[in-house]
Amino acid sequence: MLIKMQDITKAMQEKARELLQNKEVELVIGFSKGSLPLRYTPCFIRQPEEAEKLAWGYGCENNLAVYLRKRPEKMAVIAKGCDSRSIVELIKENQVKRENLVIIGVPCRGMIDRQKLSRLLAGKELREAEIKDGLVAVQGKDISASFPLDQLLYDSCLTCQHPNPVLYDYLLGEQVPARGSDTFADVAGFESRPPAERRSYLMKELSRCIRCYACRQACPMCFCEECFADCSMPQWVSKSSLDVQANLFFQAVRVLHLAGRCVDCGACDRACPMGIDLRTLTRKMVRDIQELFGYTAGISLDEKPPLAAPIKTAAGHV
Repeated sequence: MLIKMQDITKAMQEKARELLQNKEVELVIGFSKGSLPLRYTPCFIRQPEEAEKLAWGYGCENNLAVYLRKRPEKMAVIAKGCDSRSIVELIKENQVKRENLVIIGVPCRGMIDRQKLSRLLAGKELREAEIKDGLVAVQGKDISASFPLDQLLYDSCLTCQHPNPVLYDYLLGEQVPARGSDTFADVAGFESRPPAERRSYLMKELSRCIRCYACRQACPMCFCEECFADCSMPQWVSKSSLDVQANLFFQAVRVLHLAGRCVDCGACDRACPMGIDLRTLTRKMVRDIQELFGYTAGISLDEKPPLAAPIKTAAGHV
């Protein structure tokens, strides 16, 4: 039997209240409902009576692992499959101490991409939304319609192979099946284009980049104390102009830095205010790491990241 979102919300509130009352944690990081339909926002709870603010739904798309790095207090965090995989990598990178973290896992059936919904509504204002029996019923000014839920999910959710938390202390709800197998057909399609066409596509996409670095800030695995893009000696990326070549260089290096770390959560893609297709680059890197090293980020605490492990050559040298 499918567990309702309201039941998960109630169980989440009870567990958060219990952990805070028993002084097992000082902070609970989760989600609360936003002021607009299908909107949820990260929520930080420190008092047991505040636990009722927590909520769960199809708008909890943020990867909350981004808030965990280098925090001194013991905390609890609500974690979907992608969040938990980021947490695994952060623990292995010594950015999070496992003993300071209580993971409340929640199986994820996907999150609604509001941009997809907005396009279907053709700019009409959304005022109410209800999700039931695999349909999203929407109401608004001059609009009353229903859409299949799967039609509205983020692309990252449609290819997700790990919807259940891979690491948790408490699990709320029943585990859910993965969505078939990810064949990386989108990556293969991109690679099948001639080199000039691939470059032209990337240049066109990145010509819209305003270098706001929202993609970097949203990514749990972008944790350098000083990003190469902020360095002045040497200066890797020009700060005086929004040159397309510099934009491409920034994104290429950013993705290379995420090799073996990226869990394809889509946080960078969602954060971009210009709607740039960032997943084409990140997905290619994820696929390449799988093919070259047989490694999928965030699955096991015991498996070393490929770029952090000794590499043996055919002659046996390291």
